[in-house]
Amino acid sequence: MLNIALFGPPGAGKGTQSALLVEKYKLAYISTGDLLRQEISEGSELGKKAKELIDRGQLVSDEMIVQLIEKRIIASADKNGILFDGFPRTMVQAYILEGLLLKLNTSLACMLSLEVPREELIVRLLERGKISGRTDDNAEVIEFRLEEYNNKTKPVADFYKDRNKYIPIQGVGEISEVFDRLVQSIDNTLQQVWFNLVLTGAPGSGKGTQGRLLAKKYNLYYISTGSLLRREIKAGSDIGVKVKDIMDRGELVPDEIVIRLIESEIRQHNNVRGFVFKGFPRTIVQAYILDGLLRRLDSSVSYCIELNASTIESIKRLNARSKTPQARSYDMNTELIINRLEEYNEKTLPVADFYNKQHKFASMNAIGDEKQVFERLSEKVEAAMKMLR
Repeated sequence: MLNIALFGPPGAGKGTQSALLVEKYKLAYISTGDLLRQEISEGSELGKKAKELIDRGQLVSDEMIVQLIEKRIIASADKNGILFDGFPRTMVQAYILEGLLLKLNTSLACMLSLEVPREELIVRLLERGKISGRTDDNAEVIEFRLEEYNNKTKPVADFYKDRNKYIPIQGVGEISEVFDRLVQSIDNTLQQVWFNLVLTGAPGSGKGTQGRLLAKKYNLYYISTGSLLRREIKAGSDIGVKVKDIMDRGELVPDEIVIRLIESEIRQHNNVRGFVFKGFPRTIVQAYILDGLLRRLDSSVSYCIELNASTIESIKRLNARSKTPQARSYDMNTELIINRLEEYNEKTLPVADFYNKQHKFASMNAIGDEKQVFERLSEKVEAAMKMLR
């Protein structure tokens, strides 16, 4: 998800620019001001309490804000992301936002701050008061609101600066000029966001071949848990000795071993556009593990594609591989092949449903020659990238 916080003092133009950004990037729009005004117009108890505070130029309590925002976030799960206008305004709210986004398995991509001189802000707000009739757009309240902003809201900038997510934007100029600056910053940010692809499918579906081709074409780093483990076996490491017997039986290696190798590989190759994960996650538990691992690196799984081949086709391919230098020990035994296919159906197929529920999944026909399958797969990947961008 593309989640953006649009930051800036009252009168900086957040509302105007938010409308343009929401349309361009197909985002859900969350404005605490709009949500509160809706409650006020409806005459709810929450609205009555909020009106008293707003008329005095004070900030509404975090408890009120959280109730409104959480409700809107849950209702916006089908969007490409969320644009927050007027939130977070305090350090406490910054932590609250991180917690709310964590519930959606996502995070804030960036905070864009519209920078406008104080004198210009006062002129804009007084003019807005004449046109809109808003009770908080008068000289006395404006001064109070700007002071509140300096004292309570500007420290939020440091919160996101420490996380390399704060981007100042020159907010003076024509609306189109400011919008172009915002778009350029967002697009630059998106280029820095990893595209992490989980490539799944039954043994023999072609994940290894296609995963390597994808990594080369899109500047991704290919991570195969099987390759990592075989590397350890070849090196004769403690891990390699431990897992050799397990792999020879066609069974899954314990998660604590696999995750250690994957995390090390990601940290060593973090200058790429993203990662292709082949052979992981194979279980729902591993799907949660991968989410947690990537979240520690301020990232997440972007998409999952299943290479769909029939059981007969998978057996044929594994049998053919058993006669090549690329043969695996478990390719030589029909019983082991069947065991692996059964494990896939029982333990790995639910992973597809896990990502499907997050609107991050597609299945494609993996029958055909290498080039044909790769062309179809590339189309799926590019569609996912476009959707996420």
